[in-house]
Amino acid sequence: MTAAELRRAYETGERSPVEVAQEHLERLERTEPELNAFVTVTPELALESAKAAERAYAAGTAGPLAGIPATIKDLVQLAGVRCTMGSAVHAERVSSADDPLAARIRAAGAVVLGKTTTPEYGWKGETTSPVTGSTVNPWRRGLTPGGSSGGAAAAAAAGVGVVHQGGDGAGSIRIPSSFSGVFGIKPTTGTVPQPTNSGLSSQGPIARTVDDAALLLEVMGQVRLRDGLDDGIDGLRAAWSGDLGYAAVDPAVRDLAESAAVRFRELGCSVEERDPGLPDPWPVVEVIWAWSQSRGEDERTLELADAGRRAVIERGWSLTESEHERAQDERRAYRERMEAFFGDVDLLLTPTLPVTAFAAGRDHPGEVAGRPTEYLSWTAFTYPFNVSGQPAASVPCGMLDGLPVGLQIVGRRGADALVLRAARAFEQLQPWSYDALDLVSTA
Repeated sequence: MTAAELRRAYETGERSPVEVAQEHLERLERTEPELNAFVTVTPELALESAKAAERAYAAGTAGPLAGIPATIKDLVQLAGVRCTMGSAVHAERVSSADDPLAARIRAAGAVVLGKTTTPEYGWKGETTSPVTGSTVNPWRRGLTPGGSSGGAAAAAAAGVGVVHQGGDGAGSIRIPSSFSGVFGIKPTTGTVPQPTNSGLSSQGPIARTVDDAALLLEVMGQVRLRDGLDDGIDGLRAAWSGDLGYAAVDPAVRDLAESAAVRFRELGCSVEERDPGLPDPWPVVEVIWAWSQSRGEDERTLELADAGRRAVIERGWSLTESEHERAQDERRAYRERMEAFFGDVDLLLTPTLPVTAFAAGRDHPGEVAGRPTEYLSWTAFTYPFNVSGQPAASVPCGMLDGLPVGLQIVGRRGADALVLRAARAFEQLQPWSYDALDLVSTA
């Protein structure tokens, strides 16, 4: 059931928050041995919150997430709960206080089932860490759900929890949303409190439906976004780009995403093929990302680090402060140029990713359309919008050889409600089913 359906059922007494919490905890227990989406499960906290939600509904004081099963990514502090950051350095650390966004989720009445897996400090677009090993894609055993919010997306796809908090510094909400066949949005930078900030990262929601994700984002950002969610996109102007002018992409993925993009015409939205005309910002991302990942690290922590991340840390150590400042200046200039492109278009549509899910445990696919990849260079459709700070969402748009493909919807800075509205209109035009899931069908 969606969050809206659950709220109605709670209000009428059809369902009990405690009953629903128990059902989700049972589903988690059934799927988790294969899925490996959770670092820490919090059944006591979940049932305590569910009982509080029951009392709140009876008193007429229920918050927007009261009784709604939720998860928190293991890069965010939750008081009294382990927060490993996916790192062996912090494997047994227990948080003393909530991060602000976690406090907002809890204050809204959410039933927190546990902390979801992430690679070490969210450094890559795949979810394997020294603490938890590899998380599995629910659509096919042996493949990655993407990352770094891979546990959140895998849990969402498997129907464990209703709303899921994620973070996105180069695509870490949209990558696993695409690979796992769920909806996720990176909001405009600054919409939600950010525990640490490189200038690239945003906190956002992952869910099976646009409305559920919008509800969580409203709570996280304390903003109104769902007013007019069903108003459609008639009369809007969209640009479609299959490669942003530079990205390597599997032709079959591009074709599937383009077929979805042209369907926006059925919604009354004009669609023209057009690139922003900007260069690949990977050199900017690479410097900022390596600099951020290397802060606070030393030779001792380097020894305990994920093997793939060590090279990123060492790259960060090699950078000078002036090189980092120059990259930040280039980021701001890129943002201005991307904003200018949106002067006469409302939306930009692209594939979310250039490939479908690859093997779990690999840091990156190795190559895309014959072009070698680095640890995040393959995510060439997602990281540009971390640089520009714009809202960008991934909505499931089809299956390729039994694996999900995502369509990315990008809007102007601050146009989060419009991106959600467009995603909602597409979701209604082309509904998505979870009937073919590989993992939970045998659970």
